[in-house]
Amino acid sequence: MPALSTAATPKRVTSGSVMMRGWMKGLVCILSTCVLWFLPPPTGLKLMAWRMFALFLGTILGFVLRPITSAAVVMVGVILAVTLRMATLQEALGFWANPTVWLVFVAFQFTIGFVKTGLGRRIALWLTRAFGGNTLKLAYILSLNDLILAPAMPSNGARAGGVMLPITKSLIMALGSRPDSTNRTLGSFLVLSTFYANCTTSAMFLTSMASNSLIAELAKKTLNIEISWGLWLLASVVPGLLSLLLIPLFLYKVYPPELRDTQEAKMIANRELAGMGAITPRELWMLGIFVFTVGLWATSTFTKLDVTYIGFVGMGLMLLTGVIQWKDVLEEHAAWDIFMWLGGLIGLAGLMAKFGFITWFATVVSAKLGGVPWGMAFVVVVLVYFYSHYGFAGLAPHVVLMYAAFATLAVAAGAPKYPVALSLAYASSLCTALTNYSASPATIFFGAGYVDQTTWWKFGFLSLDD
Repeated sequence: MPALSTAATPKRVTSGSVMMRGWMKGLVCILSTCVLWFLPPPTGLKLMAWRMFALFLGTILGFVLRPITSAAVVMVGVILAVTLRMATLQEALGFWANPTVWLVFVAFQFTIGFVKTGLGRRIALWLTRAFGGNTLKLAYILSLNDLILAPAMPSNGARAGGVMLPITKSLIMALGSRPDSTNRTLGSFLVLSTFYANCTTSAMFLTSMASNSLIAELAKKTLNIEISWGLWLLASVVPGLLSLLLIPLFLYKVYPPELRDTQEAKMIANRELAGMGAITPRELWMLGIFVFTVGLWATSTFTKLDVTYIGFVGMGLMLLTGVIQWKDVLEEHAAWDIFMWLGGLIGLAGLMAKFGFITWFATVVSAKLGGVPWGMAFVVVVLVYFYSHYGFAGLAPHVVLMYAAFATLAVAAGAPKYPVALSLAYASSLCTALTNYSASPATIFFGAGYVDQTTWWKFGFLSLDD
């Protein structure tokens, strides 16, 4: 009996300390909101707009500090908005009727299809078998595989952890490189190259990273512009493809692998494919539905089909053909979690615009920036926004806290709306490269153990060149 009591004590202490930290974080959020709430509003700003800002900032602070889960924090913010008569219950429920929220949700179902059918893994192995003759080619093939999957996989973490790292690591280890004295054989090079490809492809498509849809919605609410799936790709495709072409080559020169000839990778891929067996009907259906859906997204500017409707069509086809099951949809916790907090945040941001806070902020900033050349202001805004991600452990908090404010600041200085909106949008994904805690893909790839933190941060600091 004493032994049992002794074993249980550390667990109670740990649980209590975690709970205490949660309460302290929650108290910080509450006090911050209350202080702002009762302060008089700045000159020219209505009281309701100021108090809406106080509530929004408190919610964002909770989203960053996470005293409770992100979705729960946002739900509290929405409930308070209704309780304080800043929104009706009908308006609040409408937050989750936003097409942007549903687009992210349905696009997540493609992640299920790629991972569960094994199609993502098979595509990587096909490419490796066909082109993986040397280490540089192998880096390009892994980057190409991420590029193929990215348009229909809005979870860059799932893409990294569910498809890309398992394939990369299995090839690395089979070729004799392990996270010890042999990490530089080719493991360090391929891990960094594949990770940077994930950063790049996350920026290239509206549907390749969950926060991209939030960015498009914030641009609509704060700058009054529409960023379609096609426009996002049109502006990103050339710099994105150049980055995918140049980054592996750059790393190959400045951080070269010791092993250059990887003919054995082809044999490994061939062996793995033999183990997978013949392509299954589910994989064929998944491939066809993927090509069909991405094709409709890419041409939506011309067909005038809504991108969310297209996503629902793709999801429906996957369900009808048995590529995914309804229980898979129910069990995709990440999709439901993002659905809840994304809808609430978009709704609260909309209330900020409704009560005039965004207009007031733009007017004040414009007056302060009088005489500053817009080109200089534009460059400074993008640089500060990018490198400020050192202070964030996730993409969504960075976007919700800073995107709208920085976009408004640059436009108020005279910079054109679309270049501002898109430059900050792409920076929101590229900044993932800065640290090993920046977002889930960074944590996943760094956790493989092939790259030390100093090297990771050194190359990350230069990553804006992407």
